[in-house]
Amino acid sequence: MADIRANTVLPADRRPVTLFTADRLKLVGELAVPLGAAASACVIFLHPLPTQGGMMDSHLLRKAAWRLPALAGIAVLRFNTRGTRSALGTSEGSFDGGDGERLDVAAALDLVEHEPLPQPWLVGWSFGSELGLRHGLDPSVTGLILLAPPLRQATSTDLRAWGASGKPVVAIVPEFDDYLRPPEARKRFAEIGQAEVVEVPGAKHLFVGYTERVLDEIVRCVQPTAYPLPRSWPPGQS
Repeated sequence: MADIRANTVLPADRRPVTLFTADRLKLVGELAVPLGAAASACVIFLHPLPTQGGMMDSHLLRKAAWRLPALAGIAVLRFNTRGTRSALGTSEGSFDGGDGERLDVAAALDLVEHEPLPQPWLVGWSFGSELGLRHGLDPSVTGLILLAPPLRQATSTDLRAWGASGKPVVAIVPEFDDYLRPPEARKRFAEIGQAEVVEVPGAKHLFVGYTERVLDEIVRCVQPTAYPLPRSWPPGQS
């Protein structure tokens, strides 16, 4: 048994995937699923702002793909939105400020349906949280998890639509966020009656040093029987 560290990669079936958008772009992605068993749920990650370095390899997304299939039986889809580059490659198209990216979100949902993978949750981080709120309210989506949501683009109309849907919405908000801190987040998300705001004490917008807490909160929502995640591998051994 060994402790799970920042660069620990646990067993999973990982493969590159291509997402096809309605405007005929090809997006670069990776799908990670549990080895030897069907996934019990899946998460679709929407990365931070690409003009500020956000991509499918942003640290929380990468570590989720390395850990969640093995530790929680959750499939992980992460991908680069249009025009975004990472080590796996560059998605076609150009950054569109969150508007054209609605087709990227739809392409991700299409891929999950095609696989098929169960109980898809959208998990958006920063800019990705705006994409989830604006473009993610699809009948196939089980719920929405927002990491450090700035709430700069999403409107009251978007929030009320999620509220009317009854789908679970969880905002994970750093205590010292650069854009939206927990007290204001609670006021803003009051427009979604079922929304839960989870404060992460001590954290900042990038959640550096708080990976375990964030992944635990994601698992608590998506696959609560696997919460909290073990901190060693293989689990249950001494």
